[in-house]
Order: sequence, then C-alpha cells, then structure tokens
Amino acid sequence: MNSLVIYPEAIEQAIAQLEQWLQHPHPWQNYRLTPRSLALLLLQKDPQLWDACPPDFPQRLDIEHLILETQEKLSEPLSLAIAQTRQQQAQHLENQALLITDTPRLSFVEHLHRLTVNPLTGFPILLLILYYGVYKFVGEFGAGVLVDGIEGFFEEQINPVVDQITSQLIPWPILQDLIAHDYGIITLGIRYAVAIVLPVVATYFLMFSLLEDSGYLPRLSLMLDRLFKILGLSGRAVIPMVLGLGCDTMATMVTRTLTTQRERLIAAFLLSLAIPCAAQWGVILGLLAQKPAALLVWGGVIFAIFLGIGYLTARLLPGTSGGFYMEIPPLRLPKLRNVLIKTWVRMKWYFWEVLPLFIWASVLIWVGRLTGLFDAIIRLIEPIARALGLPQETAPIFLYGFFRRDYGAAGLFDIQQQGALTGNQLVVAAVVLTLFLPCVAQLQMLVKEQGLKNTIWMVVFIIPFAFFIGYVLHLSLTLLGVNF
Repeated sequence: MNSLVIYPEAIEQAIAQLEQWLQHPHPWQNYRLTPRSLALLLLQKDPQLWDACPPDFPQRLDIEHLILETQEKLSEPLSLAIAQTRQQQAQHLENQALLITDTPRLSFVEHLHRLTVNPLTGFPILLLILYYGVYKFVGEFGAGVLVDGIEGFFEEQINPVVDQITSQLIPWPILQDLIAHDYGIITLGIRYAVAIVLPVVATYFLMFSLLEDSGYLPRLSLMLDRLFKILGLSGRAVIPMVLGLGCDTMATMVTRTLTTQRERLIAAFLLSLAIPCAAQWGVILGLLAQKPAALLVWGGVIFAIFLGIGYLTARLLPGTSGGFYMEIPPLRLPKLRNVLIKTWVRMKWYFWEVLPLFIWASVLIWVGRLTGLFDAIIRLIEPIARALGLPQETAPIFLYGFFRRDYGAAGLFDIQQQGALTGNQLVVAAVVLTLFLPCVAQLQMLVKEQGLKNTIWMVVFIIPFAFFIGYVLHLSLTLLGVNF
C-alpha cells in the first residue's frame, strides 16, 4: 500500500523545485526532516522555519515567489489544499482497511444531542425549559408559593414578636429602629434575605444544577454561538450569562474563563446592565405572573436591550471574538447526589455573601434616616419617580437598589403587596430596577476583574440609561393607551 500523499500538480511541482534548492546548504540543515517535509512546511510558511531563515538567504525571495506562483494556480488557500489532500488520503486508507458491514444506528442520546444543538429544534427545547424551569418552577413556585408562605410567616409571626421584644428590652426608640420596625435589621434586612431572596435563589440554583449535571449547558453554548458572535462574544459566554441569572457576582468572576479581554469586558458590561440575578427576576416574575402581557413587555424590553447594547458595544470596541472550543460531555440523567451537592455549595456561597450585605444595607438605611441623609436622597429621587409615572412611594426602592438590586426588587414586592402600583407602573419600575446599578458585591468584583476605570464608565452609563429607558417605556405605554 503506497502511503505517499500525492498533492495537486501545482503543489508537487513546487515541492520538486524546493527539494532541488534544499540539496544545497540552507538554514534548516539541523532539522531532522526529509527535504519533502521541509518543502511542505515552507510552502505553508511555517513560522518556526521562516524565523530561522535569515533575510539575506539567497533563495528566500525565490521561495516566496514560488509560493505566490503556486497559490495563483489553486482555487483555495495553499494550506487548505494540502490539508484537504491529506484528509482525502486518510479517508481512502480507512476505506481500504475497514469493512463496514452495517450502517450504525444512532442511539436515543445521540438523537437528543442533535435536537439540542440544532437551532430549529434547540430553540423550542430552550423555550420549554424556560417555561417550566424558570416561569413555572422558579417564578410561580419559588417566587410565588414559597415567598408568599415564608413572607406571611415573617409578617404574622416573627416581625410582631421582634417589635414587641425590642420595645421591652431597649428603651431608646432610635436603637429600636435599628433592630425592628419598618427598616430594622431583622424586620427588613433578614426578612428580605430569608423570606424573599432565599426561596427564589434556592429554586433557581436547583434548576441550574439539574441542567448542568445533565450536560445540557455546553450544548446550549454550541447552539447560541452564532447569536453571541453578533454581540462580540462566543458560545463560551453562555455559561456566565446563564450563571448570572443566579448570581451576577459569581458570573462576573466566571468571565475570566473567556479567551480575550474584549470578550471579558463585553460580558461583564452586559451582566451589569441587562442580566438580573435570580432574586431580582424571581421577585419580578412573581409580581407579574398574573399579568402575562406585562411580563412579556418586561422580558421583551430587557432582551432587546441585551441584544442592542451588546451589538453596539461589539461594533465600538476594537478586536474580534475569540475562537470557540468546548468539550461536550455526554447527555445523561442528572444524579440526585450531584445536583444536591452543587445546589448546596452555590446556596451556601450566595447566602453567606447576601445576608451580611442585607444587614449592612439596613444599618446604612438606619444611619441615613437618623442623619436625614436618607430622606434628602429620597426627595431628590421623587421627581425622577414621578417623571416615570410612578408614585413617590417608589423612590426608596431605587435607593435600596443602590445597595443591592435584589434588595430593591424586594422593596418593590412590599409596595405591590400594599396595592400601591398599577400594572403599567409595575412594569416600568421592574424595567428600571433590572437595568439599574449592579449590587455592591458585583461592583467589587467588577473592579477586581475590569479595573476601576472601566467600572466607573459602566456605572456612569448605566444609571442615566436605566431611568431613560423607564421614561421612554412610560411614555410609550401612555401614548399607545396600553393598560395592564
């Protein structure tokens, strides 16, 4: 069996010419390669060989001229022609050596793999996962049933007891307000963290762990790679984006796995602007679950901004998207032990990060109210809230959102429970809070990953942009006569 690879005539002629030149002294004397192998590498302009060739080598210009002449005789790049010839030769050898008795049938898992990566079938599968996994499980069950139950328990059983005990043990009203009443550490901070944030985050991380252990997420990356290229990203960025729907801080840290600084910057910016964390979007889903049209408007606006700002950022930032290479694990039924361990680890990490911040937010609000700074800032925000068509009672939730976006969403939940918001006002407030500042923990991670200068530019853009979009949405709903 002849194992010599025969290339197209133009390439063979160039190889013969180079082999003649290589019979004389040349810079590659110490390379333990045959003249034919050296000739093929030279035709493909192997960087190592060309670096070893001094500029004054007599045949250097002749070799470059020969490469150009050979390329003109081919319809495809020279390196591609060589690679294709080798591939065809390998296929020919395989056909001679192997005897295929029957066409192998695709297994069920292979069929399922092809369905998940093909956009025609992959997007409907993704929509089913979003509907049942996100809307039904996290939105209705986590942010609805669980939040209502735990929130009701706090309101009826814990907060009154805390108020009563605090009043009996602490004679000073100022210190009472630090622990209890409307803005206390326990009655507000811990209640938000445990009753509103914890159920939503727990259900999301459980769903995320199921998808991760099944092997679906790498296939989602593969399917969305072409879409993400429009945003200046590769399919690899799908993982931090999906993780950002659980915790943007954790997702910002994961952006370091992207291959180029440009991709890391774009991903971090989109996470800060248009990717709500689990607690935030979970609360919003729970509030808008009874108004499907309002939920679609909120989701449509955020998704449009994600695509639009991502596209513009990719056009403005210099550079190109990195290559996308990812190992695709086999699809399998998730293992209960793996899912529970992953969920528990993420929950523990998130909760220990969130609870201290919620406590500190309550302390800062207490200090702000005590010094009058809190009320002064709220008075500055109230005209902005009214310009958005919102009642002035919503001004504090934007201040809450400065400490944590999910803290602001929890405040929105409280106002809605009091019946103070119409459907339109709820949609506008939800959009602004979603686009608003990243939380304190995410800001710290942004500074660490992207530097102080880039973080400041993001904040300077995000704050006015969030209120501008809210104002445009309010005007649009009013002019179109839409009422949810």
